[in-house]
This record gives sequence, C-alpha cells and structure tokens, in this order.
Amino acid sequence: MSTTSFTFTLDQINDIAAKVLAASTQKIFLFYGEMGAGKTTLIKALCQELGVTGQTSSPTFSIVNEYAGTKGRIFHFDFYRLKNQTEALDMGYEEYFYSGDYCFIEWPEKIPDLRPAHYTEVHIVAKADGEREITLNNI
Repeated sequence: MSTTSFTFTLDQINDIAAKVLAASTQKIFLFYGEMGAGKTTLIKALCQELGVTGQTSSPTFSIVNEYAGTKGRIFHFDFYRLKNQTEALDMGYEEYFYSGDYCFIEWPEKIPDLRPAHYTEVHIVAKADGEREITLNNI
C-alpha cells in the first residue's frame, strides 16, 4: 500500500485532480469524507481531467451517472441513499466495477463487502481555514 497526501484550496481543484490521477495505481476510487467535504467537487474535476466536456452532477437519486471522456467511460456512484448492500447487488454493480473503466464511488462505507480487491481510497477532510486535505491510499 502506498500513501500520498495533498493540501489545497478549492481554486486549486483542477491541479489536485491531475495529481490524484497521477498518484493512483487504479481506476477505481473510493471517496471518504463528511457531507460537504468536497467529494463531488473533486469528482467533477477528475471527470474534466479525463476529458469529459458535458455537464457532470451528483448521482444522489440515480445512484450512478455515466460520462464519456477522452480517456474512456467514467461511472460516478453515490451510495449515500442505499439502505443495504443488496441494492447495489440488484443494480449490477459488478458490471461497472469490473469493466476496466473509471469508477468514482462516494459513500463506499455503504457497500463494505462489495469493494473490489484493488482500488484507491481518497480521504477528504475540510479544515477550518477552508483548505482541504486529501490522503490517497493505493490498495
């Protein structure tokens, strides 16, 4: 397991997105952080970095959004509203997670038994001064 950390402000989000992608050894990213920490904002910047030119948004109600980027397909999951892991099973999560495409997963704590063997954990902490701290763990 390798660990990398960055501290940044939101006006540096595009530079951080490039650094996150460069530091990751996987295409599956699990995002951890409190509500409002900046998970969706970072995912939007990652999508832009991967060549998505259209609108991106949080899939809070649809659970998953698909985007086409210049570097392939991207699936953005928001599992916040899941009541249990069975809901992820019912939606066929395996087809997405094992597709070889990028998968950005918010609220992975809702699916602890369904995580793939290899992924990059992204922990985001909002600090009192408005900065964010990101810690990446390649697993």
